Amino acid sequence: MTALVRAEWTKLLTTRVWIGLVAGACVLAGGFAALFTGLAGAEPDGGQPGLPAVGTPQYEEVVFSVAANASVLLLILGIIGMTQEYRHRTATPTFLATPRRGRVVAAKLVAYALAAVPVALLVLAVDVVVVLVYAGARGAAPSLDADNLQTLGAAGLVLVVFAVIGVGVGALLRNQVGAIVGALVYLYVVEPIVSSIGALQPAYKWLPGGAVQAVTSDFQAPDLLEPWQGALLLLGYGLLTALLGTLLAVRRDVV
Repeated sequence: MTALVRAEWTKLLTTRVWIGLVAGACVLAGGFAALFTGLAGAEPDGGQPGLPAVGTPQYEEVVFSVAANASVLLLILGIIGMTQEYRHRTATPTFLATPRRGRVVAAKLVAYALAAVPVALLVLAVDVVVVLVYAGARGAAPSLDADNLQTLGAAGLVLVVFAVIGVGVGALLRNQVGAIVGALVYLYVVEPIVSSIGALQPAYKWLPGGAVQAVTSDFQAPDLLEPWQGALLLLGYGLLTALLGTLLAVRRDVV
């Protein structure tokens, strides 16, 4: 298993895709942190609640959790890591070298989960630096106390789990473009529709997006699970997609 994991890291690092995705994740986290800090304390418009003012616990909770918004790029990284075997037709030699396909998928899950850890730390570091500098310029730089560290840790957990979910989704769908487009449509079309329709809102908290909001404690979110429940639910989605992806990879023919 160790050799397979190392092989997956070699595959990952010999391409340039990961560089763009990591850079994009850092830009996304830093951009949202700067945007939310710039708008913090602004007067609400159109009856919508405004962002909490800089220096309040609510502001710190929101601005340190925005790193989780980069999870979509970790999801794409995991999808590419799995589907590139089929896209570049290397699945056949890979499975011939390791006939037990379950070990190959398991190695990808472990490899991308571990690879996501330093990426998550880098994204969180960018978020923290932007917040400390920008909020400090506004006269209220937050401290990295236990509550803020917990928020950052929750955001980091979301990033790592989404990389695992990406590998599972890639194993389920195999088509790289279809898997990425399908994931984006689900995240940015299906879940917002569910959360905005009154009759469907109770189901939203059980979806991955609802689990993420529960973990990151979005102060404007609707009725959600407790943070620990959201974390377990999100981990459950990660394990479920990984299990289903592994089972299908073992049973389906390679084309």
